[in-house]
Amino acid sequence: MDFGNFFEELRRRNVYKVAAAYAVVAWLIVQVATQVFPFFEVPNWAVRVVILLSVAGLPISAIIAWFFELTPEGLKRADEAASVPARANQPRTWIYVLLIAGACSVVMFFVGQYSGRRAGTKPAGLSRINAKSIAVLPFENLSSDPNNAYFTEGVQDEILARLAKIADLKVISRTSTQRFKHSPENLPEIADRLGVANILEGTVQKETDRVLVTVKLIRAATDAHLWGESFDRKLTDIFAVESEIATKVASELRAKLTGPEQNALAARPTENAQAYELYQYGRYFWNKRTGADLTKAIEYFEKAVAEDPKFALAYAGLADAYVLLSGFAAASPKESLPKARAAAEQALALDDSLAEAHSSLAQTLIAYDFNFAEGTREFQRAIELNPNYPTAHHWYAESALTPQEKFDEAVTEIRRALELDPLSVIINADLGTILFNARRYDEAILQLNKTLEMDPRFYYARWALGEALEMKGRTKEAIAEYQQAIALNDDPLSSALLAHLYARTDRKDKAREIVARLHDISKHSYVTPYLFTLAHVGLGEKDQALFFLEKTYEDRDGYSLVFIKVDPFLDPLRGDPQFEALVTKIFTSK
Repeated sequence: MDFGNFFEELRRRNVYKVAAAYAVVAWLIVQVATQVFPFFEVPNWAVRVVILLSVAGLPISAIIAWFFELTPEGLKRADEAASVPARANQPRTWIYVLLIAGACSVVMFFVGQYSGRRAGTKPAGLSRINAKSIAVLPFENLSSDPNNAYFTEGVQDEILARLAKIADLKVISRTSTQRFKHSPENLPEIADRLGVANILEGTVQKETDRVLVTVKLIRAATDAHLWGESFDRKLTDIFAVESEIATKVASELRAKLTGPEQNALAARPTENAQAYELYQYGRYFWNKRTGADLTKAIEYFEKAVAEDPKFALAYAGLADAYVLLSGFAAASPKESLPKARAAAEQALALDDSLAEAHSSLAQTLIAYDFNFAEGTREFQRAIELNPNYPTAHHWYAESALTPQEKFDEAVTEIRRALELDPLSVIINADLGTILFNARRYDEAILQLNKTLEMDPRFYYARWALGEALEMKGRTKEAIAEYQQAIALNDDPLSSALLAHLYARTDRKDKAREIVARLHDISKHSYVTPYLFTLAHVGLGEKDQALFFLEKTYEDRDGYSLVFIKVDPFLDPLRGDPQFEALVTKIFTSK
């Protein structure tokens, strides 16, 4: 073959020109696809199809150019076109087309590069966020009666709970989302703080026996609306609405659903509308997390199970409330924890798939029975059933792993809870207490200061920070934190910690005054004997400290006593035969 003649023939038949023009135009099309398609939420496979077709078209265009040529008389075969006389001053239109297309390609390329760099100025982390992550922001109550806020919160909670049961999704807890009410404007910033790619917003309007729910699913980075719909239904159809919304959201996010997860999305927790309304009231007060509100929540949950004795979620609510009651000094452990266990077991007898009930049961097994093996199994079962339930990860880390000196596992587990509930002050604070019990005081101080930046009035973080500062020998700062905690909340623990520190720093008179006040308080409300142990350890009164430690065991106050192996405040008692016997008794209890 004469390659010289072959290449001359390619030139004569304009194959070079066609190939060059095609390459520039194809590059322009690819640039448009890659830069514009994502803006309109066109799937990535469509971009790949455009690229493949563009590449495949190059040899086809070259073949067509070999056999055909565009002449002033139209498209002709190359052999026929060769006999047509060439026109003088033939316009070079193709050159202008080529130049314009090339210029457009260059512009699109640099626009894409600039956009990519600008994307890096978005809130940190958006580009690394799981595409199947979502936060359900508080729904807005549009009802004429503002007291229907409990119902609006209930709709949000139920949709969130259904989505949270899908393992393929990352779903943020309501504790974190509650900070962003009433259609916030800066969605990318909110999404970055919550660590999600998608936001679900909504409104609820409840009037007599009808309800109107309107929702919008938004891709936070671009503010693009992925889906939106309004549901005008009878009040009795609210479960179907919540199920439809959760199912549609899962579909839009391309979540893979197992059989049990599909069943969970479609489940109706009760057929009794009155029972469900009472349950929503209970959850409304439970979320406020004070002793008085927990007591009120228990009243509503009990009314709900009276209306529908087979309402498993209401029993789970009862368990959740009772398990927290002694922690808020609203009851003694002996009064509240057996009731929590009974409610959790009843909930699981009705529906063994409730992660909430498994978690509450685990707490009672550890805090009341000191049964770490069974408690651990229940926590693990809860996480298996609902990996998006932050409380299970949180309590597992705090109540099961930390007391057994499994600090690395505990930190990993509570950090998982923070991924799901990043703005929870209690989870942030308890990361600090775990680090404190691991004797990582500097890290604990940093974490607790971070928590207080989120909420300076959170007394729990104040006394926890005081503990870490005390162990670092920063006495003045520790006293200041204890005093601030006392000013913010009447929890007697803060006073006991202050008494301990006063006693250790030669202010024993002040310490004894606090102890006397604690005895007075114990006459009309529950005060765990563990607080007197702390004070007497500080005073150097070992026998008294051990006496009250035994009393703590008798009271079954596991929330204090399970930390007996790791609590730095108890170090002066270690090695004492009575103390070591108690440690053995706690960790061999069944």
